[in-house]
Amino acid sequence: MKVLIETHGCKLNTADSQRLATEFVRSGYELVAKGGVPDVFVLNSCTVTHVADKKARQSLRKARKNFPDAIVVAAGCYAESSSSDLEELSATDLVIPNTRKSEIVSIVNSRTGLESHGDSIKTPQSGKLPGRTRAAVKIQEGCDQVCSYCIVPKVRGRERSIPKADIVNQIQSLSRAGYQEVILTGTQLGSYGFEFDDTDLVDMVTSVLQQTDVQRLRISSLQPTEFSDELLGLWDGVGKNRLCPHFHIPLQSGSDRILTDMRRRYTSDKFISSVQMAKSLDPTCSVTTDVITGFPGESEEDHQRTVDVLHAAEVSDAHIFPYSVRQGTSAAHFDSQVEVSTRMRRAEDLRSLADASAEIHRKKFVGTVREVLWEGMRGITGLTDNYLRVRLEPGQVHEHMMDGADGLIENVRLTRLEGLQLIGSSVQ
Repeated sequence: MKVLIETHGCKLNTADSQRLATEFVRSGYELVAKGGVPDVFVLNSCTVTHVADKKARQSLRKARKNFPDAIVVAAGCYAESSSSDLEELSATDLVIPNTRKSEIVSIVNSRTGLESHGDSIKTPQSGKLPGRTRAAVKIQEGCDQVCSYCIVPKVRGRERSIPKADIVNQIQSLSRAGYQEVILTGTQLGSYGFEFDDTDLVDMVTSVLQQTDVQRLRISSLQPTEFSDELLGLWDGVGKNRLCPHFHIPLQSGSDRILTDMRRRYTSDKFISSVQMAKSLDPTCSVTTDVITGFPGESEEDHQRTVDVLHAAEVSDAHIFPYSVRQGTSAAHFDSQVEVSTRMRRAEDLRSLADASAEIHRKKFVGTVREVLWEGMRGITGLTDNYLRVRLEPGQVHEHMMDGADGLIENVRLTRLEGLQLIGSSVQ
């Protein structure tokens, strides 16, 4: 039996898919990459915006068309928030919400006749996702903050942490399997360990660095309030040259009034100070962020404040999302919903600003040498430790084709910029 897993959305979903792939392999399935013909198609869906919902439905319909004989499974966050809608969708055979994600393989097995074998947690490397060179490891999930626009608490549940020993064992297994980079992911990373007596985020990261040999460790996202001297000290201390100098710090809005309405727990000044702390630690680091534009009640003055904050922060990239109404959130019932056309216009304004900021940031590295982790065939595309997309000069790619290039890290001299992609040459 062959299974194809398609993943939408966040790094947390990537981590869930990695674990799911392992469980399928342990049950006797063969993983196939995009382009293969599976017996089972699993969509690990996202529901953070209405666009994500639409994308999920399109993928399921496409799977049914392309794989008419396959079992088509809708899983993940959209399956949690809208299970009844998906059950009515003729493209799907099974709808399995997040609350039952631990049962996905056994439920599929009941349709295919295969049986599970063993404990996947002990051998996470056995189900390496095709096309993945960086592994995402879930350290916690769920969120207790209940931001007014966010559906995540409803589809992921309350905050809960993964035991430190399980995280260490999983990462070491992934390292032995050939992964050169592991991304620590979760919904609210800064709250890691709140229910344990003997650990927190700093302690857990320290243990991973001391007890595993993974070459690169990346922390996926930190709230502005979670920055501290103790945490940042890891980059210059036990994590020196292994903790990636890349910080994702959500902004959402530059207007303090809107941040209050969103129920965010920081101010725009706190966001800027967190960015400055990161850049003081390492001037070559990259800082990325998220912004929601067109939130209910957002005025042109509020929008301009977001523009001003992004200018001041000089981020390396920003993900811009027009506000999307999510049923079940309090913001869906707010007065003064912003016109969709206005949301789109403001989003385009911010994307133009984000692209200009990204270009300025990348130009700083032309002429420098950075380590690049190649994804797939060497030289086609890869990522620096500070999260810049790179490819080799075309001639070098053709000259150095090799099998097993996944996971190769090498020094690359960054020679020029094409659009927002850096081009470089291997340093021999």
